[in-house]
Amino acid sequence: MIDPFGRSVTYLRVSVTDRCDFRCQYCMAEDMTFLPKAEILSLEELDRLCSAFVRFGIRKLRLTGGEPLVRKNVMGLIESLSRHLATGDLDELTLTTNGTQLRKYAADLTRLGIKRINVSCDTLDPERFAAITRWGRFEQVLDGLAAAKQAGLEVKINAVALRGTNEDEFDRLIEWCGAEGFDLTLIETMPLGEISEHRIDQYLPLSLVRERLRERWTLTDIDYRSSGPARYVRIEETGRRLGFITPLTHNFCESCNRVRLTCAGRLYMCLGQDDEADLRTPLRASESDEPLIAAIHEAIGRKPKGHDFVIDRGRDRPAVARHMSLTGG
Repeated sequence: MIDPFGRSVTYLRVSVTDRCDFRCQYCMAEDMTFLPKAEILSLEELDRLCSAFVRFGIRKLRLTGGEPLVRKNVMGLIESLSRHLATGDLDELTLTTNGTQLRKYAADLTRLGIKRINVSCDTLDPERFAAITRWGRFEQVLDGLAAAKQAGLEVKINAVALRGTNEDEFDRLIEWCGAEGFDLTLIETMPLGEISEHRIDQYLPLSLVRERLRERWTLTDIDYRSSGPARYVRIEETGRRLGFITPLTHNFCESCNRVRLTCAGRLYMCLGQDDEADLRTPLRASESDEPLIAAIHEAIGRKPKGHDFVIDRGRDRPAVARHMSLTGG
């Protein structure tokens, strides 16, 4: 699948649910209204949709949410999708999780061919963790991470950089990840969805963070790419990788190879644009995949050159109204 700007689309991120057992301040409102069940694709429908994308060139598939592991019977979907790893049609099947369900599922994830996962963790302070996530318990995440290591999963920690909240913890996060054998990616907060906090108050440019980190750490640029938007350095003192995802200070649109599918069957060709394609209707309209295939190709033909993310005092409303939990983190 080639978009209008010659970029090959090889990476599909799939939100299997908009539900989550956290209510992170930068992601969703505490009193979220979730989609009605009738609008949510069944696991069988998600399998059919993902498999159609694999047939047309998707090589990496990431399951997200909300929190993907709170979806009932989600392991059945993962087991079904893992057949594409066995045939060689898919290079990687992975997921992004908040870690709360890893004690229960880590061993099965490894058994089904998942080799690495991303775990969202913005702070190592239990009280601060509870404040950021509103409903989360840090000890549960630590237990899940221990289970992931025991199961042989490679772990990358994702931390959203939040001004005045966790910007004093990045050195500690680097030390902890080095000790635990985790890579770390820092992410600028994105203007998605209405939340109770002001985006401009949360926004911390990673260009500033990187300069601060250089005062203590030796950061060496490397060519490593994970199919996602992060740009990586090696931290010489720990030997681990540190990634920076910078949609605002330095967008990564020129090399974008990604599209996002929501749990309601909406395909977003760009995280930072409202244009979407309805894949649920053709999926449910026919047992034949022909209408679905036509809809996918039409959507890829509309993939834009880049996003319109911006955060400033004069525009404190989100650039995109939908929440990250709906699109997929």
